[in-house]
Amino acid sequence: MPPLRLRVPNEAALAALAERLAQSDAIENASIELQGDLGAGKTTFVRHLLRALGVTGRIKSPTYAVVESYRAQRPQGDRAVDVWHFDYYRLSDPREWEDAGFRDLYASPGLKLAEWPERVAAVAPRPDCVLRLSPVEAAEDARCLEATAHTPTGERLLAALGADPAPPSPC
Repeated sequence: MPPLRLRVPNEAALAALAERLAQSDAIENASIELQGDLGAGKTTFVRHLLRALGVTGRIKSPTYAVVESYRAQRPQGDRAVDVWHFDYYRLSDPREWEDAGFRDLYASPGLKLAEWPERVAAVAPRPDCVLRLSPVEAAEDARCLEATAHTPTGERLLAALGADPAPPSPC
């Protein structure tokens, strides 16, 4: 499946994309990498996704803790979903990923969301899909979202992102 490229004009549109992703059953055991520069909207997207999955309460950035865990109660189902939100920005050596026991978390059921995955690319498993956010020049809040699938689960997630009958325009 070729990458999906969507222009996201504002935060409300970013939240709508997260909601579409949350509707997919494929999300429950997916591994998603979020790429982009500082301020690109990675954590904002994760917050919208977690809210859409039914997470209540405070959603913290895992920048200092490296990982935050959540139990999502999907509004459209009766199943709870374990979610791990990783932020590898502060890791200086990929071996820190191994030492922290993240291989075990990735092997367990649940959704894994990883920011700054390039810092652990040598040791982390290949994700189901990669979401790359980047600012659109000359547009204050607009972002370009490029989604790439690496597995059948990733293809189902991309299909969910592009499922809107009137999706945002391409970047």
